[in-house]
Amino acid sequence: MKLLLVEDNPLLVTELEKQLKQAGYVTDVTDKATEADYLIKESQYDCVILDIGLPDGNGLELLDSWRKDGLSTPVIMLTARSQWHEKVEGFNAGADDYLGKPFHAQELLARIQALIHRASGRMNSSDNQITVAGITLDVNEQKVMLEDKEYDLTAMEFRLLKIFLMSPKKLLSKTSLTEKLYQFDDEKESNVVEVYVTHLRKKLGKTAIETRRGQGYIFHGIA
Repeated sequence: MKLLLVEDNPLLVTELEKQLKQAGYVTDVTDKATEADYLIKESQYDCVILDIGLPDGNGLELLDSWRKDGLSTPVIMLTARSQWHEKVEGFNAGADDYLGKPFHAQELLARIQALIHRASGRMNSSDNQITVAGITLDVNEQKVMLEDKEYDLTAMEFRLLKIFLMSPKKLLSKTSLTEKLYQFDDEKESNVVEVYVTHLRKKLGKTAIETRRGQGYIFHGIA
């Protein structure tokens, strides 16, 4: 899953990048409203963490413009200010959640997970596990369980399987999958999706993920 973090506090960014990476997220980071506006139009994100106070703009105004343009991506607002009227302004601008500083990284992770589940229609998924079509992914342990078997996953296997589990029975293009597996400015390996789909099939079974030639992949699971 891919996130956009828009925050100008370097110490907070360093800590959040570490925690988000450990949780299996790919995260693009910027401290500028103008760059955030560019990134949101160039990439697909599962959730945005947006600070209100930015050096070159206001996060509320930026979010308001995104919503007017039709952006439906979940957005969590961050702010050092916690007056009730600012929270109301944030929700009116289109925020899905609001977190005042300081906060614990685990609370942010829980809120991100809840919003992504809600956006994908998986309201009943627990914070720690996602179960789809006979396959259970343990988010904290980064392992997959099916029937009486349990497998540890590499970081890339975990990211890819989580993307599939959040969009079962849907055709996902190679391009969209690759984009979610890498940060915006990373050098992207052309065959990374094929390689890790093969790895996942060895653990889940050959029919768990269908290849559509020239189109992409569909996750079926085992149930």
